[in-house]
Amino acid sequence: MYEYFCAFIVGIVEGFTEYIPVSSTGHMIIIGHMLGFEGILADLFDVFIQLGAILSVLVVYHNKFTFILNTHHWFRKKGPSVFNLCISMFPACLMGLIFHDFIKNYLFSPTTVIVGLILGGIFMIFAEKIRKGRAFTVTKVDKITTKQAFIIGLFQCLSLWPGFSRSGSTIAGSLLLGISRKAGADFTFIMAVPLMFLACFYDLLKVIGSLSFSDLGVLAVGFATAFVVAYISILWFLKFLNTSTLTGFAVYRFLVAAFAFVYFW
Repeated sequence: MYEYFCAFIVGIVEGFTEYIPVSSTGHMIIIGHMLGFEGILADLFDVFIQLGAILSVLVVYHNKFTFILNTHHWFRKKGPSVFNLCISMFPACLMGLIFHDFIKNYLFSPTTVIVGLILGGIFMIFAEKIRKGRAFTVTKVDKITTKQAFIIGLFQCLSLWPGFSRSGSTIAGSLLLGISRKAGADFTFIMAVPLMFLACFYDLLKVIGSLSFSDLGVLAVGFATAFVVAYISILWFLKFLNTSTLTGFAVYRFLVAAFAFVYFW
């Protein structure tokens, strides 16, 4: 029963943190250590429940994905088209493939997460300070250009360091490009779907042989919990960005880093 309890708690953490700029990976590593939920099942679980979070984005943005998958729109040079999504995904995919083993072996620890939380928070505050008082040149996701999509993809590479946060890196990067928080978040969430799916599929291939029938219940609880919580989290976050900045999340990251430092040392 303890594994089911861990699945529920970690599912909540994954669902709530996956798409807001606080680093889901960092929270999962810290919570996993605190719960003692580690090992092969935990590694498989961490990958599997991300699929629940991915499904929530497909539901929230189902109209966008219907438009994107229409072959007549594949090569549009503005907005989240297939072409622009591929362009934006390329940097992180390349870096992830090259440094996958190094990242998994050396960066998945509380220490590296604390560093990522702090640096990511500083980057978000920096982006907000640079953008303060300036008008946005892009306020809708459909106006994002191919060049901007590629640069957002470069900023996404920062999230390969656990604790940095995909949405924190890309939304803050979008601000530096003159893109509004809401438009940057929309593009980030849509871009994350194929990238996260590829990453999950790659990781699942490496550990799927360790899955047993008795593990399915634990995975199902985590998957369902992550889906429901992520769906609610996305809707809340998108409304939040209409009236607020990223600074509050940066402060939260510093507090989590301080808590983790005290807890582990």
